Amino acid sequence: MAERGGRRSPRARRALVQRVERLTPHMIRVVLGGDGLADFDADTYTDHYIKLLFPADGGAYPEPFDVARIREEEPRAAWPIMRTYTVRHWDAQARELTVDFVHHGDKGVAGPWAAAAQPGDELYFSGPGGAYAPDPAADWHLLAGDESALPAIAAALERLPQDARAHVFIEVADPEEEQKLQSPGGVSPTWLHRGQEPYGVPLARAVRDLDFPAGHVHAFVHGEAGCVRELRRLLRNERGIPLEQLSISGYWRTGLNEDGWQSAKREWNRASEEETEGAAQEG
Repeated sequence: MAERGGRRSPRARRALVQRVERLTPHMIRVVLGGDGLADFDADTYTDHYIKLLFPADGGAYPEPFDVARIREEEPRAAWPIMRTYTVRHWDAQARELTVDFVHHGDKGVAGPWAAAAQPGDELYFSGPGGAYAPDPAADWHLLAGDESALPAIAAALERLPQDARAHVFIEVADPEEEQKLQSPGGVSPTWLHRGQEPYGVPLARAVRDLDFPAGHVHAFVHGEAGCVRELRRLLRNERGIPLEQLSISGYWRTGLNEDGWQSAKREWNRASEEETEGAAQEG
């Protein structure tokens, strides 16, 4: 994403691929390590994310890799391609960073890279960012998302208190895309199989049909933007959940790559929030 108005270029870290594992037909796990992670940390939030930096032409940039210098000296078409991915796991002792990639064939940048990755391959990234972790004081938790939110939901499940109550909905293409997830106590996810339905339809239906428990809920709802917009209206207007109890955002939007979605995201979110607040006032 292009820098604007004097924003600082992200600091780029160099990581090396340690291991690659195919979790499901369309989910690839890449474990990164190397000296570039010496002062990295991602223990605070369960939705920590990093910005992966891929060469625009598929080649390599001269060392030392410097995003600011590249943007100053190279035409925009040569700038690194940035893609956002959730930190699935950070092992501070081993200094290993795990990232899960959704892979849909040759389309896109990050998925094909992960499918071809081999131990020793290098990858530059910046970050981490993040803002959400399950509130241990909540009476119950709602975790809902599609494949793009699955790593963050899995990390959140691992962080829940042992006696936590939670409703967890994860939408995937079919049963082959389900994963075995760790969670405390009796919490187990409900897997929703999309089949031929559009993205987000099974997820929105499941959350709408949920018999909401009483008490203070802490919710994490992320995925396709159209689905998230519908669920924002449901949770804010119909269920009356305050914004401070919600982490809710579109991770991606049907028909747009990340560059297109990031360009439109701020306006999309603003319009969605105004729509939600306007409906609340009318009600």
